[in-house]
Amino acid sequence: MGDRLKGRNAVVTGAGGGIGREIALALAAEGANVVVNDYGVKVDGTAPTATPAEKVVEEIKKLGVKAVASFGNVASFKEAERIVKDCVDNFGRIDILCNIAGILRDRMVFNMSEEEWDAVLNVHLKGSFNLIRHASPLMRQQRYGRIINTTSDAWRGTVGHCNYGAAKGGLTSLTYAIARELGRYGVTCNAICPMAGTRMVLSPETVAGFKQRLKTGMMTQAQYDAAVNMPGPEFIAPIVVYLVREGSANINGQIFGAEGGRVSIFPEPVLSKSVFKMGKWTLDELEKIVPNALLQGYVNPAPPVPPEEKK
Repeated sequence: MGDRLKGRNAVVTGAGGGIGREIALALAAEGANVVVNDYGVKVDGTAPTATPAEKVVEEIKKLGVKAVASFGNVASFKEAERIVKDCVDNFGRIDILCNIAGILRDRMVFNMSEEEWDAVLNVHLKGSFNLIRHASPLMRQQRYGRIINTTSDAWRGTVGHCNYGAAKGGLTSLTYAIARELGRYGVTCNAICPMAGTRMVLSPETVAGFKQRLKTGMMTQAQYDAAVNMPGPEFIAPIVVYLVREGSANINGQIFGAEGGRVSIFPEPVLSKSVFKMGKWTLDELEKIVPNALLQGYVNPAPPVPPEEKK
């Protein structure tokens, strides 16, 4: 047991298993009281149950700190409000919010239903907003707070779950925005970009998707081997604890990668190249200058397959 978070109170969503569970336990091990939120659903977001959250609460209590289970669905604005209220009612205030909850509804875009799109965006992106919306006024008033969002390498481009990639891209942008809005009030907002072998990442459906990508050439053998042999979620928690401690007050609006023994940081989006002229560009001018000035060294990440190879 440590005491870096002694007296602090945290909400961790998706804390019934995987990365969320490891983060909840790590916060508790440093002295934080924890609201263990988990809707207790399957990977696709169906069949809720209270069991996962309750089990983690029992584990945390053995560490000598307080913990309560919360079963609200983060995708619901009203239920998100209740999750935050659970923390305030039980512990007096909320200091830390970790948005970890997520689901998958994998499908290629040309086969994806509206419901599959909405379900994933509602949990990952809207769910994170919902919790931040209800926690931020309290953190702003007390001039202290630590918010952690969860993005994914999928935000840089993915295959087979554009809904997930879009949600994670939105979360990255949300992190940048919240950091700038709340930083002046002593509230930081950072994100983790984890790579870990969890129930969601290594579900039978996801592994089947990896195999299909390997078969079609969208994934190399090395990439496939790395994907199905990811290190466990226990490697992700330390960077989160580091970011939510009091000593990290000046770390704000950053995206940290974590996988196994590696911790990394992503650069903020910047313009890499530009061209300028007085007045409006003509198409003839762009046809000449874009390939040489802006796209030099560019490689199409998904070039068309020649007709003879489609069979």
